[in-house]
Amino acid sequence: MTKTVAIMQPYLFPYLGYFQLLGMVDEYVVYDDVHFIQRGWIARNNILLGGQRRRFSISLSQASQNRLINEIVIADDFRKFLKTVEQAYRRAPHFSRVMPLLTRICDFPDRNLARFATHALGQIAAELEIETRIVVSSLLAKDNTLRAQEKILSICKTLEADVYVNPEGGQTLYDREAFRSHGIELRFLHSDTKDYLQFGETFVPHLSIIDVMMFNEIGAIRKMLGNYRLV
Repeated sequence: MTKTVAIMQPYLFPYLGYFQLLGMVDEYVVYDDVHFIQRGWIARNNILLGGQRRRFSISLSQASQNRLINEIVIADDFRKFLKTVEQAYRRAPHFSRVMPLLTRICDFPDRNLARFATHALGQIAAELEIETRIVVSSLLAKDNTLRAQEKILSICKTLEADVYVNPEGGQTLYDREAFRSHGIELRFLHSDTKDYLQFGETFVPHLSIIDVMMFNEIGAIRKMLGNYRLV
């Protein structure tokens, strides 16, 4: 039986493509023991506010590219975040289902960034009926002196993966022949996302999963999760 694995950093409330990747693999590795990217998307994303894309950012304590993701602490109390989400989506059709979920996620007491984001990922995955096994990179036995592609290969071999899947942006980072030499097939996920009704205005794409859940029932989101191609 072919075993498919994906490895991604722990983003907080990421876009739909992140959950497409999570939903199509057998095991999903939260890559928490790599350096934090200061201007990355780990603790920020976009929602829809007043018909426009609006950036939200979660406050972090001593965030630095010299620290691992699992060494950083969330400093945010999420009051402003939740208030902004409520303001943005209180008229959305699924607000009454999604807002309590977001509140429970934000009430999670462990403020370690990696553990908080992993918990949030698991809660949203459960809501979307995704049953993929989620594992944490720092808990795996592997060679931590390795970097970049070699570290990814080490994780894949630890998990006995036959196929490694990465978002299509990773095509410039990873080499198919290097993976093939270790008996692993390298594939890339291209997300074929479709427009959906927001507030009857021009569709604003590439927003947080929060937006998707606010405007779509679970069955519709399940169909969206299958709208991808492997290249």
